[in-house]
Amino acid sequence: MPVDQTSRRKFLTFLAGSPVLAVAGVDVPSLERLFSGNRRDQSNAFGIVDQATQSPALIKSAREALNVFDFEPVAHKTLPVAHWGYLNTGTDDDGTIRANRDGFNRYELRVRRLVDVSRLDTSVQLFDTRWETPIVINPIGSQRAFHPDGEIATARAAKAKGHLQVMSTVSTTSIEDVIAARGAPVWFQLYAGSDWNVTRQMVKRAERAGAPAVVLTVDLLAGSNRETLLRAEQADTRQCSNCHAGGKPAPGISGRLDDRDNRRKPMLNGYEPGPAIPQVGTPTWDYVKRLRDATSMKVLLKGIVTHEDADIAMETGVNGVFVSNHGGRAENSQRATISCVADVAAGIRDRGVMIVDGGFRRGTDIFKGLALGAHAVGIGRPYIWGLASFGQDGVEMVLAILRRELELTMRQAGTVSVKKITKEYVVAR
Repeated sequence: MPVDQTSRRKFLTFLAGSPVLAVAGVDVPSLERLFSGNRRDQSNAFGIVDQATQSPALIKSAREALNVFDFEPVAHKTLPVAHWGYLNTGTDDDGTIRANRDGFNRYELRVRRLVDVSRLDTSVQLFDTRWETPIVINPIGSQRAFHPDGEIATARAAKAKGHLQVMSTVSTTSIEDVIAARGAPVWFQLYAGSDWNVTRQMVKRAERAGAPAVVLTVDLLAGSNRETLLRAEQADTRQCSNCHAGGKPAPGISGRLDDRDNRRKPMLNGYEPGPAIPQVGTPTWDYVKRLRDATSMKVLLKGIVTHEDADIAMETGVNGVFVSNHGGRAENSQRATISCVADVAAGIRDRGVMIVDGGFRRGTDIFKGLALGAHAVGIGRPYIWGLASFGQDGVEMVLAILRRELELTMRQAGTVSVKKITKEYVVAR
């Protein structure tokens, strides 16, 4: 029996507002024409809708993944709603997360032909260490919220695949245990606390453990409005008082360590009491100088996105920067980090190391970051998708896929080493 006009109109109105059909590439006007046709046309229309709205088949093991996106729905299904919200959140309407991904479409690859690419050198030199790959495992806190092995699984994957790992201040594993699992030093990411006495002890602890570099995060000092996390926290009916004060998980909103429940964060506990040295106001460049003078480790700043701040950083004596907007979860600037790379490079002027992160999901993305001037590229959410899905195996496969895609892109472009990937290989649209 043909669909009546009122029902058809309501149904099409619903479809027109659904992002599912847009993602699947379904043309709603074409559907409307089918719904206006005979019984066979209407049946075909419902078939198109049914196909577009089917849930994707989830991979059952890490080795089944074709790309890193295959891990995302598995992680989503596996994690509690609030934990997924913590991982998935941006700030405000998550616009900068989308901007980070969209930014790669602003650049095209300019590839060369008839180059012998039978041998590739993907290694990069960062300070005194040569790494097999320019892909850096970025700091993400609370990894035991995603898998029982947490940072230990990530460290073992980093060891197996030969990657630099940067560990978070708010990790659920100590730096000593992470380095033991990695079998080599890791870098230590630092959040500024309100008491310099405690922060200094934390920095010295990382230094004693063998960390060669400390990475101060500077893009979260004003806090952030993480609506996706807050909505997920409201939807989570569990009582989580063992891990979160008040029983509800909502970490990282203010950007201040002091406002978190840090009972399960070993890097924030166990320091000698002493006279408090409170931070007056939010940190400035004087704080960076204080940190630089307090350690023999290399000092990098994470969250630099302009040439002005990059130049000041170099003048202040830091050793490098991460071009970063905290994966879209700091400010809602709507500016992709890939769009900031050339700008920041102009401020650094070869005086320090530059690593970029934010939305990198493909080998072509990594290639573009390197071509625009970065020395290495950091990844965050993809390896946590792998961790949440399959533990260490998942992290290893994410790293393997990204490296494989990067190597393929290098061959296709005619670049036989990372040093050969220059601005000549990328063109702005």
